[in-house]
Amino acid sequence: MTAQALPRTSPASVTQAARGGNRRPRPTAGRVVALVILAVLAIAWLAPVAWALLTSLKTEQEAAAFPITLIPAEGFTLDAYITTLSEGMVPRWAWNSLLTSSAITLITVTISALAGYALSRFDFAGRKMLLAVIVASIMVPGQILIVPLFQQMLTLNMVDTYWGIILPQVIAAPMVFILKKFFDQIPRELEEAALMDGASRLRILLQIVLPLSRPILGAVSIFVFIGAWNNFLWPFIVINKSELMTLPVGLQTVISAYGIQYAANMAQAMLAALPLIVLFLFFQRQIIKGISTTGITGT
Repeated sequence: MTAQALPRTSPASVTQAARGGNRRPRPTAGRVVALVILAVLAIAWLAPVAWALLTSLKTEQEAAAFPITLIPAEGFTLDAYITTLSEGMVPRWAWNSLLTSSAITLITVTISALAGYALSRFDFAGRKMLLAVIVASIMVPGQILIVPLFQQMLTLNMVDTYWGIILPQVIAAPMVFILKKFFDQIPRELEEAALMDGASRLRILLQIVLPLSRPILGAVSIFVFIGAWNNFLWPFIVINKSELMTLPVGLQTVISAYGIQYAANMAQAMLAALPLIVLFLFFQRQIIKGISTTGITGT
């Protein structure tokens, strides 16, 4: 038997094939239209943010002047930021927001993960009804619960305390549902093998399920943290002491006696949003990855 000669490949053909493999697909009409629509939506979202930033860098006279101008004639100034920082307790309010938001995130993710895992893996009496109640509670406006929650905080002597801010916000039905749907997609064979090796359910959850759920846990944590940081209504109701106020509530107390001050209001909004913008810039990949793996579209 004679061995067949292998076809010779020249370096030029290899280079050409490599270039062809890395060649980007030609843009289609649908792709171009989608990119244009996304660009328009991005500009529409960024326009109010840019307007707020420019207004916060004006003097009060320029901010209230008519006709409206983008670039102030007197130049940009930081007077609105200096006034806001000097008249309030912004560092203390920022610390309060960080403390309460972090505690809310930790407790909420823990409760949601345990509840989601139980609904996904255990078949107990009333499971379907409980899941239906959780889904139905998503449609209940949170404002309806303000009066009973406040009465409960009064009974427990938690008004004007950190726990009064934290505890009413640790139950998040949407996060329980999202984590439950994600746990449904994890193969049960991994847990069955661990059970045969003598592992307990808690150990399986901590060492198998949760490590596989890092993307969705990260996304849920970020969503809960942003919601807790931005929450204005409940901290405004339950807190009266200035030193316990969160940043959104505290900034609203920096109000001048001269009526509406547009530059100061925009400066307050930018200061309140700055930590969340930084958070998104650092964790945007984690957020997108978590959204893509939520499993909400599953059955």
